[in-house]
Amino acid sequence: MKKLLLISLLYGVLSAAEYSMIISKKIAVTDISAQQIRDLYLMKRHTLGNQKIIPLNLLGQDASRIAFENEILKMDRDRLNTYWVKQHFQGITPPITQPSHESIKAFVQNVEGAIGYIPSSQVDSNVKVIYEF
Repeated sequence: MKKLLLISLLYGVLSAAEYSMIISKKIAVTDISAQQIRDLYLMKRHTLGNQKIIPLNLLGQDASRIAFENEILKMDRDRLNTYWVKQHFQGITPPITQPSHESIKAFVQNVEGAIGYIPSSQVDSNVKVIYEF
């Protein structure tokens, strides 16, 4: 019995989401699909319902940005850079970047329609989680 309990606790820890997509608590959206997130971050979509969405990305090589690009965007950095070079010539710019998870969280709290990702451990009652990965 103790072994079973230990195994189920360990599985729960290993399968827990590491990162959360967050938006303002004021926004009516309660969940979102990975494809919708991908479309927002690749600037193929700009709204959810009637709400204009502002995607936020981290600068550089942060582990959460790499996980986001691999798991949600399904692109490595080289492929993503090539994508943005092509988009540039069509007048399409990439998401706004922020220097830290704290700045993403503050931006989401203060700018209606902003969406970003932070470590799940940093989520609190000031933001709403709409997707986990």
